[in-house]
Amino acid sequence: MSDSWVPNSASGQDPGGRRRAWAELLAGRVKREKYNPERAQKLKESAVRLLRSHQDLNALLLEVEGPLCKKLSLSKVIDCDSSEAYANHSSSFIGSALQDQASRLGVPVGILSAGMVASSVGQICTAPAETSHPVLLTVEQRKKLSSLLEFAQYLLAHSMFSRLSFCQELWKIQSSLLLEAVWHLHVQGIVSLQELLESHPDMHAVGSWLFRNLCCLCEQMEASCQHADVARAMLSDFVQMFVLRGFQKNSDLRRTVEPEKMPQVTVDVLQRMLIFALDALAAGVQEESSTHKIVRCWFGVFSGHTLGSVISTDPLKRFFSHTLTQILTHSPVLKASDAVQMQREWSFARTHPLLTSLYRRLFVMLSAEELVGHLQEVLETQEVHWQRVLSFVSALVVCFPEAQQLLEDWVARLMAQAFESCQLDSMVTAFLVVRQAALEGPSAFLSYADWFKASFGSTRGYHGCSKKALVFLFTFLSELVPFESPRYLQVHILHPPLVPGKYRSLLTDYISLAKTRLADLKVSIENMGLYEDLSSAGDITEPHSQALQDVEKAIMVFEHTGNIPVTVMEASIFRRPYYVSHFLPALLTPRVLPKVPDSRVAFIESLKRADKIPPSLYSTYCQACSAAEEKPEDAALGVRAEPNSAEEPLGQLTAALGELRASMTDPSQRDVISAQVAVISERLRAVLGHNEDDSSVEISKIQLSINTPRLEPREHMAVDLLLTSFCQNLMAASSVAPPERQGPWAALFVRTMCGRVLPAVLTRLCQLLRHQGPSLSAPHVLGLAALAVHLGESRSALPEVDVGPPAPGAGLPVPALFDSLLTCRTRDSLFFCLKFCTAAISYSLCKFSSQSRDTLCSCLSPGLIKKFQFLMFRLFSEARQPLSEEDVASLSWRPLHLPSADWQRAALSLWTHRTFREVLKEEDVHLTYQDWLHLELEIQPEADALSDTERSRSYDHSENSDLVFGGRTGNEDIISRLQEMVADLELQQDLIVPLGHTPSQEHFLFEIFRRRLQALTSGWSVAASLQRQRELLMYKRILLRLPSSVLCGSSFQAEQPITARCEQFFHLVNSEMRNFCSHGGALTQDITAHFFRGLLNACLRSRDPSLMVDFILAKCQTKCPLILTSALVWWPSLEPVLLCRWRRHCQSPLPRELQKLQEGRQFASDFLSPEAASPAPNPDWLSAAALHFAIQQVREENIRKQLKKLDCEREELLVFLFFFSLMGLLSSHLTSNSTTDLPKAFHVCAAILECLEKRKISWLALFQLTESDLRLGRLLLRVAPDQHTRLLPFAFYSLLSYFHEDAAIREEAFLHVAVDMYLKLVQLFVAGDTSTVSPPAGRSLELKGQAGQPRGTDNKSSSFSAAVNTSVPEKELLTRGRGNVKMPTLGHVGDMRIDSCLGHVPAWLAIQLDYFCQSPSPVV
Repeated sequence: MSDSWVPNSASGQDPGGRRRAWAELLAGRVKREKYNPERAQKLKESAVRLLRSHQDLNALLLEVEGPLCKKLSLSKVIDCDSSEAYANHSSSFIGSALQDQASRLGVPVGILSAGMVASSVGQICTAPAETSHPVLLTVEQRKKLSSLLEFAQYLLAHSMFSRLSFCQELWKIQSSLLLEAVWHLHVQGIVSLQELLESHPDMHAVGSWLFRNLCCLCEQMEASCQHADVARAMLSDFVQMFVLRGFQKNSDLRRTVEPEKMPQVTVDVLQRMLIFALDALAAGVQEESSTHKIVRCWFGVFSGHTLGSVISTDPLKRFFSHTLTQILTHSPVLKASDAVQMQREWSFARTHPLLTSLYRRLFVMLSAEELVGHLQEVLETQEVHWQRVLSFVSALVVCFPEAQQLLEDWVARLMAQAFESCQLDSMVTAFLVVRQAALEGPSAFLSYADWFKASFGSTRGYHGCSKKALVFLFTFLSELVPFESPRYLQVHILHPPLVPGKYRSLLTDYISLAKTRLADLKVSIENMGLYEDLSSAGDITEPHSQALQDVEKAIMVFEHTGNIPVTVMEASIFRRPYYVSHFLPALLTPRVLPKVPDSRVAFIESLKRADKIPPSLYSTYCQACSAAEEKPEDAALGVRAEPNSAEEPLGQLTAALGELRASMTDPSQRDVISAQVAVISERLRAVLGHNEDDSSVEISKIQLSINTPRLEPREHMAVDLLLTSFCQNLMAASSVAPPERQGPWAALFVRTMCGRVLPAVLTRLCQLLRHQGPSLSAPHVLGLAALAVHLGESRSALPEVDVGPPAPGAGLPVPALFDSLLTCRTRDSLFFCLKFCTAAISYSLCKFSSQSRDTLCSCLSPGLIKKFQFLMFRLFSEARQPLSEEDVASLSWRPLHLPSADWQRAALSLWTHRTFREVLKEEDVHLTYQDWLHLELEIQPEADALSDTERSRSYDHSENSDLVFGGRTGNEDIISRLQEMVADLELQQDLIVPLGHTPSQEHFLFEIFRRRLQALTSGWSVAASLQRQRELLMYKRILLRLPSSVLCGSSFQAEQPITARCEQFFHLVNSEMRNFCSHGGALTQDITAHFFRGLLNACLRSRDPSLMVDFILAKCQTKCPLILTSALVWWPSLEPVLLCRWRRHCQSPLPRELQKLQEGRQFASDFLSPEAASPAPNPDWLSAAALHFAIQQVREENIRKQLKKLDCEREELLVFLFFFSLMGLLSSHLTSNSTTDLPKAFHVCAAILECLEKRKISWLALFQLTESDLRLGRLLLRVAPDQHTRLLPFAFYSLLSYFHEDAAIREEAFLHVAVDMYLKLVQLFVAGDTSTVSPPAGRSLELKGQAGQPRGTDNKSSSFSAAVNTSVPEKELLTRGRGNVKMPTLGHVGDMRIDSCLGHVPAWLAIQLDYFCQSPSPVV
């Protein structure tokens, strides 16, 4: 307490002058009264109010308790640098003291401690803080708060702290409370932000406080202060909590508060921030002002980085939808008529970048369908702000390709509603939306003219249903006339609605009104250009300028088609005033005619032959051209006679450029460079004859013909002076300083070129780079490369360039223009392109070395960086090697500006530069497969810089380069595809062969393959197998690089449907590839796809392609079934290729045999689905194979229930499926991932075996397969590799535990098979082969279990009894029969332990086998 509570001398001293104690003063007031609980409770409440109202709690404790309470002063606890720091006062001691003090005062300890901590928080926040951080703590304050919060956490842990009381105390110091302190309280768990906000009595006030602090926080984040990380974390936490609590359907609020308070506060704060941002944008916020920073930062919270930890997307979607509603409806001050007049200013490009960035962030969470539906709902139910609605429509069609169809459908519904009940609102909305979307160009939405013609230009139009609809349409269009742009009026006049004759007056009245309005606007419908864009809603071009553009476009169309454009022919008839008065004069401008007639001459002659040029006008044109040929000499004389007329401004410009160059090498003259550049700009205008007002005229798009660029002589001289001066200045400046220390002279100089002279500069650059590039010297290359960089730096202020063919039709930004000007066709152009790219990228990296990577990339087009990568990979083998850390080089600009610049060394230095390697990580500069192919095809082979060998090496690297294929190796082999195209062209000569004859015979390659394979060592040794596998892989690579016709032939005929090449390929597959180039019953994807491509190509040349495909594939079932199982495995990727090729030539469905593959895959998919399975299609073995491959792709726990469906399948299918599952079991043993596949394979085999035995279906024939068995053997043995069939005995005894004991009794053939399998298993263990005990040819078991006739006693029966006896030592067993074995095994084949099956025969089987072997005629 303060000193006023201490008694004064008059009342506090006794007559003897002794100062009386506090207890003595109160002693006389004490009266003995009975204990009253109500009075005691009131006394406690009064004490609490006293404590809360008192501001200095430490002083109160000092006065009440005396000197002992000095130890409770929290100022020492939170003072981390004090000698009496918190380390000397344990939390337990302070807590104990607080409890004692609270008991003496009769106050709950939680309330007392909450008041103390709140008071200390206030002291920390009111301490002197840096003025630049009004919402953030200083480093010192942060340390003190951290110490205080540790103490508060102790109090919380020991139930000595009241959160509610603490919140109430904090709001009393709201004016000094810093937002970061509140955040720390929330993060450290002292009191959550939700509790704190809900405890405030005034929701409006707390919303205002949060809004002010969030604005300050956003401003601090954009200021790049040292506390930016803390500020970002704060803003992220606040926004996430606001979104979760404000937009959650069932908010989990605490029981102590009303449930609606928290959503109310959070929504209010979010809405305040958004409205502040929208109002700022509407008022025209200044760039980099404090308000601009706040808006930019707040819009950034809508990104995934800030909201990334919001688990559920539902609150986020509701928040984004609510935000979108606020954007569209806030402050609806504009009327629909205002929107009609002003919407051209609201396109995507003209909308404020901050608003478009907000739209794009909203688009991440909401789909196009949701956005269009939300827009429709808002327009139907609320008043809207038309500017933001229409700018949103522009952003929608630009960012979502699918939005065009959605908007068209919505507009169609609006139009139908409008004409159905004459709803003006729907009509206005539809027209505004269509016009706005059309502003974004044809790539985003159809043009307004096309939409208007489609909507009203036919009898199916919306207006054609009745007279009422017609009246409604023309009334609406007439009401729009006072607000319409001339462009739209021209559309309505030139493409009027289709009107029945009896209502023609409605149309004529409207056209008269529209023409009157155009006349008022001084726009003539007759002078409208032929190729004028009626959907742009831009300014009307002068007739002369439009005519020049029409001429250029007409000549361009004429070059492509060779015919007079239809537009020109129509204009000569229906638009004759414009055609005769403007188009023909622009076309027939006199000039010196070229010796070789160009496109313009050919176009004029075509018009003359078509009688579209009046003879008198053509005669005048010819005379003027003849006079122009004689004029140059006279003109030259005239220039010499009047030197002051043209040379004086040119001389002044030359002098000004010389003065600037002199300043480049003098550091003391750097300050006058700006003034000198201004003088150059003024004298340039004088040379070109431009007025001062011309500089303010905005050029929307520059027309540039890159094939035939032309300049007027005066422009040519002026631009050459500018370019030469820039190159000389760069050389002079680089001789004394690197680019990053040369000052802003280059940017200032380039700015003089960005006005009316820019078209001439770009035209001259086109002449130099595209047509004269290899002849330029090193200083020219360096200077023009630096100029390209600085033009890219100013890209936002430069118009687009329309270059015409062969470049893309759309306008190009200036940086992308240089990509079009640099060609890679010949040796000289390749090396020039490399020089220019090296210089441009090096200059950019040096000039902007201290700036961000985005700045580096923005100055150059991605295409230029891609060309540099392409050239490096192609020309330098060093670039194809992987880089290590030691290879990273530094970059220096100085060697490049020397006269003897070593371009190869400079390019390699740039290639290994660290910053450039970082730039290459950007996705938009990745050299993709498509980029590489496009650039490679541009090169003329006869003029290539590489020899055939060097080019092949470059191709080989490109096949496996991560850069070329965008990080995905193994794509289609480009070399193979190019060779295939060339060979297919050669095969066109086969068409000369009459139908009915086979044009191609056996291919010599297969004979070569056969001879080479015969020369190899045969056998199953590891060395022989690896040698044979390597040879076959080489054959496969060769076949893949050759046309697919090598596999199948070029065509099939009815007389010889299976060609010799097919037979050769089938034999190669069956005899060799089945064993060494297949896995799991299938060939690799590449050779499978190659065969089917060849099959379709050949069949499509026959009379009946579908029949031929069916015939060949039917033959494959017996001749080469592995082809069909391979197709089943790779069907997901093979099917689209086959469909595309088939539908390109045939309208009929796929051939029946291909449909069987589809049906087999579908059956397998249905079988493994929870629903009922469809019946298996024929043939059974193909359905079984499809089901087997599908089972391999499913996890084990997902197939257990599904395998029970096998009880309903056909017997034959189950037998085939059991065989394929046996192959899968053996593959699981042989492959490296057997730990995961093996248990599943065992389970599948056991389940199928159980089903077979339950249904009493014989399966023993699968272990006695021979080639002579037409039913099973020939088919299955051509699918399974020989290694797998050799291991069938191992599979038999691996499944022994799943056999039923009565199988030997029920199946007469069981013991025959068991004996055979065991002998083969022993032989496999001993010698690694089973050929010595294989059943004779022609012997096999029937499907129903009928055993063959015995063939007599075998002398191995006695050894079998010994082998069955498990007491025989393994060493003795291994010594038997090894005398003739050259390569004995070590008890395993691959990774399979064969001895694991020996000696584990069940007793019941051992007894049966021993009895069987001792019988008179055992079958082995």
